Amino acid sequence: MKLPAIKSRDLIKILKKLNCVEKRQTGSHLIFYCPNQKKIIPVPIHSKDLKKGLVHSIRKELNLSIKEFIRLLRDC
Repeated sequence: MKLPAIKSRDLIKILKKLNCVEKRQTGSHLIFYCPNQKKIIPVPIHSKDLKKGLVHSIRKELNLSIKEFIRLLRDC
């Protein structure tokens, strides 16, 4: 199963569902803190779709399977 190309606003919705907290914004990046994994996740804010490699690496940082990630994306 492949990851779809998504917008940054959809990724932000997923992070908020996972109880990640928006810490600050530095330039065109929102910085989230995920207390469950104790990780900091930067999310670029652009109008284009995020690259699949970036989405894949963020998914791995959150310890989500592709199926879980897609399920969270559909629930947004």
